[in-house]
Amino acid sequence: MSYFEGKNILITGGLGFIGSNLVHKYVELGANVTILDCLDPSAGGNLFNVQDIRQSISIQYSNIENFDQVSNAVSDKDIIFNCAAFTSHSGSMKDPWINNTVNCVGTINLLEAIRRFNCSVKLIHVGTSTQIGKMVHQPINETHSEFPLDFYSANKVVSEKYVLIYAKMYGIRATCIRLSNGFGPRANISRSDLAFNNYFIGLALQGKDILVYGTGDQKRNILYVDDAVNALILASQSEKTNAETFFAVSDEHFSVAQIAETIVKIIGSGRVKYVEWPNDKVSTEIGDAIISNEKIKSVLPWTPQISLETGLTMTKEYYKKYLNEYLR
Repeated sequence: MSYFEGKNILITGGLGFIGSNLVHKYVELGANVTILDCLDPSAGGNLFNVQDIRQSISIQYSNIENFDQVSNAVSDKDIIFNCAAFTSHSGSMKDPWINNTVNCVGTINLLEAIRRFNCSVKLIHVGTSTQIGKMVHQPINETHSEFPLDFYSANKVVSEKYVLIYAKMYGIRATCIRLSNGFGPRANISRSDLAFNNYFIGLALQGKDILVYGTGDQKRNILYVDDAVNALILASQSEKTNAETFFAVSDEHFSVAQIAETIVKIIGSGRVKYVEWPNDKVSTEIGDAIISNEKIKSVLPWTPQISLETGLTMTKEYYKKYLNEYLR
């Protein structure tokens, strides 16, 4: 990985879950890392995520909604990761305007700044598996139809299309990576609206009940954060990924009930409690999400390495040390 030594890396949303784990990896690889993050309390960022490497990075407390600030940040970078987003599904239904502004207008700002001021940069745009909506055929792949069920997922669809348009029309070296339910260290584990699996982990760590709706038999793909980071990094150094979209997902699928029960087993506390579906959750439930990772495996030397149980064991060890920093 000497390829990245001395490279100038910009990570928008770099104080959040995926972004901060990218930051740590690039510092390890000898890159010069800049974070652009506004630390909006509804977005899940946490300064503690980079506390141990604070002297090795630069943080620009800027908002991706501000074109001038974004333009200043992109000008001298070799690689940019767009991890900035409002990721709450339920929150997007309550405030669709701000979700659109951050996820769509913010992406346009980034793309237009790149086009004007640094058109040779490599851009990796982070998407989500929920862009698909309900599964029409199995397995889901990159050509599956997209009918998202909430505004956040819809805005991620739109922002992805912006990236692909800029890539094809202006020759920007851009790639879209759709991640599934990531878990691991540095996630926000205190809010149910950001990621169900990390919230489950937080509840178990506190010895609380994990509520599973219905029988919890709907299948999900769940990916340890180190595997997600490795996919993003490999995509950033390949020209074969330009103007393409990939699912970076695990080889395995588990039911929500299996995920909850395994979390309780590995964490060693908490309890799974099965309850009736709330009315406000039924309309956005997508059912099974069986996703293929064959495309990314065919282009990059990447395959998921960390199993659910191994990943949960490492996650437990991290939060045992720093739990209070993630429950504030």
